[in-house]
Amino acid sequence: METRLINPLELSVPTGYSHVAVAPPGRTVFVSGQIAFDPTGRIVGKGDLRAQGEQVYQNLYAALAAAEATFTDVVKMTTFVVDLTPEKAAVMREIRARFLPEAHRPASTMVGVTSLVNPDLLVEVEVTAVLPDRR
Repeated sequence: METRLINPLELSVPTGYSHVAVAPPGRTVFVSGQIAFDPTGRIVGKGDLRAQGEQVYQNLYAALAAAEATFTDVVKMTTFVVDLTPEKAAVMREIRARFLPEAHRPASTMVGVTSLVNPDLLVEVEVTAVLPDRR
């Protein structure tokens, strides 16, 4: 089986990357950093970390679903937050907790950055998932 690169219709058209990559033999899923773009490429929640975080997690949900994965398959997350503070970290943890089952908390890193690809974006999250062996 070859590597599959997937760009779900529910996500904005990517520029220079794929939203999802499923590595041979289809067991590991790499999801590019998701930002607060709606399917048309417009920013959701300009200036609002909570609204952007919600959109990011909706985008992650769609990307994982395109690879036949769910948040319970995620083994690693990396979150990038512009001008990270303890308050901003708390907002992102609250959003993450609503999407991830309590019994499944993957390895996770949260990093403060000075900016993202667009100055109106406040958060980006990338994930790696491992699909269960279905043989």
